[in-house]
Amino acid sequence: MLVAGGAGFIGSHLCDELIKTCNVICVDNFVTGQEENIDLLLQSPHFEFIRHDIRQPLDLDKLPELDVFRIKLQGVQEIYNLACPTSPQQYKDLPIETLTTNAEGTRHLLDLAVKYKAKFVQASSSAVYGEFKDDTDLNEDYLGIVDPVGPRSCYNEGKRFAESLSVNYGHTHSLSVKVARIFNTYGPRMKLNDGRMIPDFIAHALTNRPLVIYGSQESTSTFCYVSDMVEGLIKLMEYEGDGIFNLGSVDLNTFAEVANIIIRLTSSTSNLKQIEPLPYLSKQGVPNIDKAKEQLGWFPLIPLEQGLKQTVDYFLAHKNVLRLDK
Repeated sequence: MLVAGGAGFIGSHLCDELIKTCNVICVDNFVTGQEENIDLLLQSPHFEFIRHDIRQPLDLDKLPELDVFRIKLQGVQEIYNLACPTSPQQYKDLPIETLTTNAEGTRHLLDLAVKYKAKFVQASSSAVYGEFKDDTDLNEDYLGIVDPVGPRSCYNEGKRFAESLSVNYGHTHSLSVKVARIFNTYGPRMKLNDGRMIPDFIAHALTNRPLVIYGSQESTSTFCYVSDMVEGLIKLMEYEGDGIFNLGSVDLNTFAEVANIIIRLTSSTSNLKQIEPLPYLSKQGVPNIDKAKEQLGWFPLIPLEQGLKQTVDYFLAHKNVLRLDK
């Protein structure tokens, strides 16, 4: 297995699960991923890390550290592409890297899939749906309205292009290509101070600072725990067909509800602070996951409070190195 972006939030959890049954090659350049996410994996004989920017071609046959996996003889059977800045702050600071990773990086990984006749899963995003009305059925056939030059355009358009490139490679080269449209996901190993609500809420709660809500406290989103998302990605790879699948939770919660659960779990004295929304934040939708339920046999299982508790426990265990007061 090859996991691009394997030192990132979802990617590292995916590596954790895959290594239980497979040899795993993790590719990352640490622009947004973190070495500590894979520290334990580095001790396993079934795991190899390659520091590489996938915007440059990658020749696995020329890497002597992969000889143990007999790449020249056996090749690579499955490729997951999760390499891309994914948080609002990341792609605000790295717009060109975001676009070129989705374009050049995805193409280089697809070239590997062609070379090894590997199955390919492209991690896309709910961002491809762009703007929509509150009653919109966000199923996989909904085309969405995306501003190609707006504040989020590098991410939204990058993901749309990566989807198109992946699907067309599949048709042209008879590859097994699947696309996961990932909705809001949370859990341990999320980075602090990168514009994501849940880790910022937890950091503020643990230091008794106000929990900042951008926009209305009654704004809503869905929240899928990372272990459920990883299971969905693996089921998608195992799926015999191709296609595009929404992966995410269908349970809506207000931002205030999430904040108050975190305050209670941390025994914090924090209060809520509401400010104007940032221009690169977007409305969150509810995925229609009927296709994933019917064809993959997948749906999320972890309740929000249980997932938040596990996330809080992670931040507590790492509070000495995470600098929660920043």
